[in-house]
Amino acid sequence: MTPATHPEHSAEELCSAGAALYERALREGHVRAEDADGAPCLIDFRLLHPSVENLDRLEPVAPAIALYRLLRTSEDRIAHERRREARLADLFEPLMRIDGRRTGTDGVPTVSVLSGLDRIIGAIAQAMAAGSSGELLTIQPHTSHTRTPPARHAQALARDQDFLDRGGRIRTLYQHTLRHAPTVLARYEQLVGDVEARTLDEITERLIIVDRTVAFIPANADRTLALELRHPAIVGFLATTFDRLWRLATPMYPRSTEPPVLKGITSRQRAIATLLVEGHTDAVIADRLGMNIRTARVHIAKLAATLGSESRAQLGYLIGRSGILDQEE
Repeated sequence: MTPATHPEHSAEELCSAGAALYERALREGHVRAEDADGAPCLIDFRLLHPSVENLDRLEPVAPAIALYRLLRTSEDRIAHERRREARLADLFEPLMRIDGRRTGTDGVPTVSVLSGLDRIIGAIAQAMAAGSSGELLTIQPHTSHTRTPPARHAQALARDQDFLDRGGRIRTLYQHTLRHAPTVLARYEQLVGDVEARTLDEITERLIIVDRTVAFIPANADRTLALELRHPAIVGFLATTFDRLWRLATPMYPRSTEPPVLKGITSRQRAIATLLVEGHTDAVIADRLGMNIRTARVHIAKLAATLGSESRAQLGYLIGRSGILDQEE
């Protein structure tokens, strides 16, 4: 059976191919990725997920955990879903009696691989909907090479507003290059609630932390793979990193504070100066500070003019002698 001919069905009506493959995965601990071609429903229902160590393998989610996740969707349709709950219990109860290393909850992986933007977005939305303390911490680096489709942007806006309406708070870190970006500011003007944004010259890769219990980070360059992290030590480390960056950042919304200008040198020019004396090229400087290379070269030229430099080599010397990198914001 090929994916094109695989019949659509619900989780409680798991197809025979899917049930057999899932049972084998529970007994053996994993199956090959190509084995799921005939039962794509296992990935759709999050019963199998790519292995962190080997993306060519699929590992099973423990039946008890899978059952719990599927039952969470019943909260908004309690009356209709009661019959579904009974059917799911009947389906998973014999699976949980299988004598295999993947059937218990003790070995449930705290790092899961999410494949595809839809699944990543869905997992984030699910974590936000299930949150208890109502805190969302995010780091959003500048990505000039990608554009968010309007429909996906509207979906994220509605998700965040629902989170705020339930008493949540949102804190986001951007780079200084986005302080006056119309699209970013317009998004915040549409949100109502406890939401705040700050900026830094340099930030980490994209990071989303929900309630300090679950975190999401990219797993590849184009962000079509993500890691869902639920290990307390890992999530706690990431949350602490966010907190320390947040204290160093400059307020952007709702109250904007401009970074200070010291000795005629702006905060952005000081960041460029730091990277220049470290020997980085214009391309690396532009990438790390979230700007295009033309803009980076404009700032380098302004910095050179301010310090009276006539060459790249002289500029490094003048930066060191000027003392601008010894100044604290």
